[in-house]
Amino acid sequence: MRRNAFAAALGLAAVMVGTTACSSGGSSSAGGDSGTIHVLVYGDASNKVEKQLVDTFNKTSKVKAVLDTVPGADYQAKLNTVINTDHAPDVFFNWGGGSIRPYVKADLLLPLDGMIAEEPKLKSSFLPSVFNTAVVDGKAYGIPMRGTQPVLLFSNKKVLADAGLSAPKTWDDLLAVVRALKAKGITPIALGGGDKWPTLMWYEYVFDRVAGPELFQKALSGDKSAWESEDAKKALGMLRQLVDAGAFGSNFDSVKFTDGGSPALLAKGKAGLELMGSWEYATQRDASPDFTKNNLGYTAFPSVPGGKGDPAALVGNTNNFYSVLKKTKHPVEAAAFLKLMYSDEFVKAQLGIGNLPTTTNTEPFLATADNPDYSKYQYDLVKAAPSFQLSWDQAYPPAANASIGAAVQQFFDGKLDVDGFIKAMQALPAS
Repeated sequence: MRRNAFAAALGLAAVMVGTTACSSGGSSSAGGDSGTIHVLVYGDASNKVEKQLVDTFNKTSKVKAVLDTVPGADYQAKLNTVINTDHAPDVFFNWGGGSIRPYVKADLLLPLDGMIAEEPKLKSSFLPSVFNTAVVDGKAYGIPMRGTQPVLLFSNKKVLADAGLSAPKTWDDLLAVVRALKAKGITPIALGGGDKWPTLMWYEYVFDRVAGPELFQKALSGDKSAWESEDAKKALGMLRQLVDAGAFGSNFDSVKFTDGGSPALLAKGKAGLELMGSWEYATQRDASPDFTKNNLGYTAFPSVPGGKGDPAALVGNTNNFYSVLKKTKHPVEAAAFLKLMYSDEFVKAQLGIGNLPTTTNTEPFLATADNPDYSKYQYDLVKAAPSFQLSWDQAYPPAANASIGAAVQQFFDGKLDVDGFIKAMQALPAS
């Protein structure tokens, strides 16, 4: 699932959830016991697997699960509308981090620690760097339920080879690639700046490589001084150096990922690199299958010599999660449903549609993936990552998204200087 789907604001909407997968009518068992548990999910291609698992659950459970889907663009607003009503789901899809923090503060979610105490595999079956994304104030509120989406540096191998280059491993390597490709009249890095969130990925990685994950966590916890630290200023200076070197060309704000613009630049050889979530592979496979097969390269984000961040650290979407409403009438059945999220059936089904589960039993099934080498590369990265920083616009509450997007775009455009960017980030609402 692409990043921009989360951009819907967590504001009240005037429309109640209309179920598209099933139409059961009446209230869910969270608000009134109907003998069912309602599972609310983001409507997209992954629903194929979710329907399969609901069917599997219903074969053995007396309390039946009902899958309700909401189109992606409407999901967050509709969830917010119903979550404290009799129409609330028992179990619902989310992104962890900032997406559930408001519900935790409102005491609407069931801490899953009791379930985990009874069935430790609900925690131990998942990679820790992923599971912890849905831990809020020391308590677990989510179980991973789709696939991980780390941000990787993709490349056009032919463009690099023709210029006598290879994928950059260090920041100095990256600057050298930028200079060499620019000299050949090729845009060094494709950037869908019109969407804003692809620009944000550059901040996330450079801040992490320079300062380590602690700086952003400090800022997220409400310590606004983190944004004006020397490490933060160093990271901003490096980003300014990259922009001023012409790394992204001059019209990146008129290019978007969401309409296929930036991936096309890479596939057609008009750009050498693109920093993007792991869904870039599926995007390129669908739009440019020959390029994907022959010339699409991928690697980890470059290291920053002297930086405090571990070169093995990742940023991106750790996974999506299922959380449980505190007022569900069927917590035992909800727990039984969640156990399916680390079953062999779940892993094989997710790999079959191109998702990469973050369960500890995923590895033996990687050979069944659409591209086994690519899936194994990602899995090994996530497994070895000392930290996996959730994207800033998902770690913060949704109310902060517009401000974050504006600040990152304006700094790249030169409309904000370092001090201006710092002030903009310090003005973000607390998480």
